[in-house]
Amino acid sequence: MSKASLATKALPSPAAKAVELLCHDISTARTRRRIPQRLLAQRMMVSLDTVQRLEHGDAGVSIGVVATALWALGLIDRLASLAAPDQDTVGKTEELKRLPRRVHAPAPKSDLDF
Repeated sequence: MSKASLATKALPSPAAKAVELLCHDISTARTRRRIPQRLLAQRMMVSLDTVQRLEHGDAGVSIGVVATALWALGLIDRLASLAAPDQDTVGKTEELKRLPRRVHAPAPKSDLDF
């Protein structure tokens, strides 16, 4: 059994639903643009089967294929902001918890050097 199949079987339910939604959104975007799957596959330089697996929510499709599909549909900017640190409220909260409670001013340097 390959590592990819183990990873997709261990995919948490919320993550699997998010992948399915993303793939459905890619399919909807392609359909609205009236681009046939075969043409999208050519633009992405992948097989028709790969595009079909992507649109059916196959979690085994690589992130590179997803990124290429988003690029081909003009939606690549969404990928760049997916895990942006500015939007990471949990990470910001944890960072604030680790800040020191008190800050001391540095001790003044003495000019007296014996």
